[in-house]
Amino acid sequence: MDGETLHEVAVRTAMALPAVTETQPFGEGAFVYKVVGKMFVMTSELRGVPIVNLKCAPPHAAALVRDHEEITPGWHMNKRHWITLSPGDGLDETLVEDLVGNAYDLVVAGLPRAKRPVDPSRGTGSRDA
Repeated sequence: MDGETLHEVAVRTAMALPAVTETQPFGEGAFVYKVVGKMFVMTSELRGVPIVNLKCAPPHAAALVRDHEEITPGWHMNKRHWITLSPGDGLDETLVEDLVGNAYDLVVAGLPRAKRPVDPSRGTGSRDA
């Protein structure tokens, strides 16, 4: 997957989820996607290469980093809880969509119940949006 497609798939998937907002708190060129004020995805560039940072559960993140050359510990993020996707043949649209959905579900699950736009335990989360 090339960098432009990586950004397009990540943004399209994130913006299709309930209660998501797009912000630019880090300045021009870095777009942050939040659910109820909590960041779960960021698109930006690293040395001119499009990248996507995603929230990820630590055991899942470790396995993804181990198994995919295009997935590394989060750039400029907590390396245990974030991953970075870079362009490459090891990424496809389904994987990126799933990782964005998982990032969203992880953040929603950590919100107080009253603030959750969806209940991740009921299967009404990102994959049903």
